[in-house]
Amino acid sequence: MADIKYYDVIKRPVITEKSMAAMGEKKYTFLVHPEANKAQIKEAVEKMFDGTKVKSVNTMNLDGKKKRRGMVVGKTAKSKKAIVALTEDSKDIEIFEGL
Repeated sequence: MADIKYYDVIKRPVITEKSMAAMGEKKYTFLVHPEANKAQIKEAVEKMFDGTKVKSVNTMNLDGKKKRRGMVVGKTAKSKKAIVALTEDSKDIEIFEGL
């Protein structure tokens, strides 16, 4: 396993109706590196977004979906999702402000 830097941990935000509703409770959803652990995700969020303090991190591993193209059957890549809860006195994350 290669050493994962904090800027490699977070790939992109997840923008769905459910994740947008959770933002009112200061919970943000990200796709993260599949080998990142909770401590690395917490460090990455606090370093990348100034003024944020992470209260908790929940992670889930997502298996790839089965896809067919004619007779050939394959799978999409597996991924990992993290739901990051911020403390009450923490600043909001700016990338979600205009959504």
